[in-house]
Amino acid sequence: MITWVNEAGRLLAAGESVVLVTVARAEGSTPREAGAKMLVAREQQWQTIGGGHLEWRAAEIARQMLEADCAYGARHIERLSLGPSLGQCCGGVATLAFEVLSPADLGWIGSLATCLHQGRACVRRVVLSPSGAAAPVMLDTSGNGGHRRDACSLWQKGDESELTDIVAPQGFNIVLFGAGHVGQALVKILGTLPCTVTWVDERDAQFPAAWPSNVIVEATDAPEAFIDQAPPHSYFLVMTYSHTLDQRLCQQIFQRDDFAYFGLIGSRTKRRKFEHRLRDRGIGPERLARMACPIGIEGITGKAPEVIAVAVAAQLLRVRELEDQLESARGDSPAHAMAAADLLVR
Repeated sequence: MITWVNEAGRLLAAGESVVLVTVARAEGSTPREAGAKMLVAREQQWQTIGGGHLEWRAAEIARQMLEADCAYGARHIERLSLGPSLGQCCGGVATLAFEVLSPADLGWIGSLATCLHQGRACVRRVVLSPSGAAAPVMLDTSGNGGHRRDACSLWQKGDESELTDIVAPQGFNIVLFGAGHVGQALVKILGTLPCTVTWVDERDAQFPAAWPSNVIVEATDAPEAFIDQAPPHSYFLVMTYSHTLDQRLCQQIFQRDDFAYFGLIGSRTKRRKFEHRLRDRGIGPERLARMACPIGIEGITGKAPEVIAVAVAAQLLRVRELEDQLESARGDSPAHAMAAADLLVR
């Protein structure tokens, strides 16, 4: 899920103009990487480019651009030295691109949202001229941008600059079975992370009245279907009210060889029992080793739902980071790739 695209579409459809702020170039130590984004309206802002004085100054410039008599025009580039000019300890230099988005931009925003929903990366090209004039945004939705996370390049072309912005699906898809206390606590945390969540339970009344925008609720008598429908490299979490249902879901998940993570809530005693039952059904020890149970990062022993949820979210993020290391290592030496793969399965 790319939250800035969804949020921009919602605001523009409501007739509100906003400014998209992008970290176009990051030199040295900066709070966020190139590609990080923030949306700024007259009274609110969404997402972050790192906080502190940098973000405050960016929001100030963006709100000036929303005024009719602004000298910046519709697009602007600002190079900010975090140490001397902003007094931040990072000491690096962040080059920010500012773009005023109006309802007239709904066309390319909608095309971008559709492309991302289909799992394809997009390349967005924006010309930033000294006059601040707004040439049409160029969007390549062919998927040729690859499957990397957001990345930016800023090119100088005479008096003009061109921002090449690769926008890709986050690829962090979670299927969560169980809407009990831990599931509800976990969804609140996942709602703040760059992921999509399919939340599955047989009990419709168990779901809350509202849930985060990156969560899809599925009340169903056939939860196993959502295992088969999940895209490759999905993250599966099993925490239902029934051990019998848990076991069915575990067996179905083990039918796949392409999951990034599989966690089962429960104690070490539950793990031993499930391993015994699953071995009797043909699941080998090397496959069973990929099941995280108990779930959550080590060292957090609290049993309150909120504590478990924090530990599980941290474990998911750790696996995600290791996946990124593995992806980078594939383009590196075989030794580096093997080391990253070893970390991923620990």
